[in-house]
Amino acid sequence: MNEEQKDELKERLRAQVGIGTLIVFIAMVLVAAIAAGVLINTAGFLQSKSEQTGQQAGEQVTNRLQVLQVSGEKTSTSITPPDEPERIGSVTMVVTKAPGAEDIAMRGITMQWVDNDGTYDIVHEEEYNDQDGKFAQEAIKDEDNSVRNSDSPVINSPDDRINLVIDIGESDDLGAYNDDPDSEDLIRDSGLEEGETASIRITTASGTASTVQLVVPESLSGKTAVRL
Repeated sequence: MNEEQKDELKERLRAQVGIGTLIVFIAMVLVAAIAAGVLINTAGFLQSKSEQTGQQAGEQVTNRLQVLQVSGEKTSTSITPPDEPERIGSVTMVVTKAPGAEDIAMRGITMQWVDNDGTYDIVHEEEYNDQDGKFAQEAIKDEDNSVRNSDSPVINSPDDRINLVIDIGESDDLGAYNDDPDSEDLIRDSGLEEGETASIRITTASGTASTVQLVVPESLSGKTAVRL
């Protein structure tokens, strides 16, 4: 092989090496582009999930009922034997939506009542679920009638004031919506005795809960209603 042939062979080898390097470079660019696309898509997905999670977390903190006042009404004195302690027959809570909360659907509210006798699940009176009891609503202040005259009542203003009434025994008919002791709407027929305590956990449709502690005064003598 003469010098000219040797030079030609070197050029061919050098060209093949260059083509191989170019192929490797193009493959690296393609892999990098695919990896970048995957990273961008993953970052977008994670950002979307984090925003959604943050929104849900915010709703679970803010979308709750604010309980302004709790009162109880005594059971009817005509059915209380002289030697029996007097009792609270219904509980009324004045509620509104908490600051920063969105509209709260009344029918989406559930409650859990806990006392020494047990635990009871309570739903809205228009919900016909097989629960231990029901609560009634009564609008005190509702300028746009979003609660009073609606098939799907909602608290849509911080200025709304709503009574939530729970029957726990026969009452003196001072606002309780059902005085029938045989009704399934009574979560416990005997009511709350003097000095007894109970708690109510109120959960909205978004899953945000508020807890109210009830403490019956040591004496109900001479009273028809008391603050709890």
